[in-house]
Amino acid sequence: MLLPEAESYEDLISRFGWDIPDRFNIGVAVCDDWAAREPEREALVFVEENGDTASYSYADLRRLSSQLANLFRSRGVQPGDRIGVLLPQCPETAYAHIAALKLGAITIPLFTLFGEEALEYRLHDSGAKVVVTDRSGAAKLEKLRDALPELTTVFCIDGEDGSALDLASHMAGHEDMFRPFDTGPDDPAVIIYTSGTTGQPKGALHGHRVLLGHLPGVEMSHDFLGQPGDRIWTPADWAWIGGLLDVLMPALYLGVPVVACRFRKFTAEAAFQLLQDQKIRNTFLPPTALKMMRQVEEPEKRWTLNLRSVASGGETLGAELIDWGRRTFGLTINEFYGQTECNMIVS
Repeated sequence: MLLPEAESYEDLISRFGWDIPDRFNIGVAVCDDWAAREPEREALVFVEENGDTASYSYADLRRLSSQLANLFRSRGVQPGDRIGVLLPQCPETAYAHIAALKLGAITIPLFTLFGEEALEYRLHDSGAKVVVTDRSGAAKLEKLRDALPELTTVFCIDGEDGSALDLASHMAGHEDMFRPFDTGPDDPAVIIYTSGTTGQPKGALHGHRVLLGHLPGVEMSHDFLGQPGDRIWTPADWAWIGGLLDVLMPALYLGVPVVACRFRKFTAEAAFQLLQDQKIRNTFLPPTALKMMRQVEEPEKRWTLNLRSVASGGETLGAELIDWGRRTFGLTINEFYGQTECNMIVS
């Protein structure tokens, strides 16, 4: 953790200071370091829409990301090259980012609902060399290949599709050990594109320190995330900062299992059911999701929840929604810092 233990918010801020190491790699910090210390520690749980689940340890993530990093390198990817990740919440999304970062490449998270024009602009602007996607994404990219001369390889997690290569079979022949590229905190790690509400989207290039920059806010909003029994989920897509840098990467860094669920369509009932069935202790719920969940009649009587912290952000929730959250989740709501056992942080 980056936050020191403290008795009050004032005590916390008086003792806090940034401690940025000289050498830092996000992929190593969220995966390989834990795999070296506690290889069997649960890192990721993938829940299919039918309820089937698969659990991945840190050793699993290290093995898969190392195989993929070796595959990337065999396809000519060098440190500094750009790799697009066009996937929903799934294990491949996590280890594609980790593999690219361990290789010293730069990842580009891409939203699966982007149309062809949005994808073409971002991939052309960034000069992406490789994209990891699914069947739906591969179909879109097939139409764009002529417009993307720097895009040499597309891997598909659903098998070979057109010119897209089957990811699993190509990974299978590669070693599951990989020596990560030595990066510093300011070396480039990820490009996050703006929404494009004013002109074309702008690519914001972040160094590996971006994870350390997000950690204090994430830890605080979940009342010191990383407590025994913590287990986190968000409906926010991992292509967005709210999903990638406020949930997935910080939780993996802190040793907190991340629940991934690929809802074809988000519903409030499915969200409540997942929170119950997966024994979620921590969640980041965007305001839109909270407003939909609020429409459910007496959810506290239909589901047994075990939440320790709920975070939200992006827009003002309003007093009525905050009061509903207090009644439904049984959490004390504090806009800055929860000094009780449970809290809901609203930013």
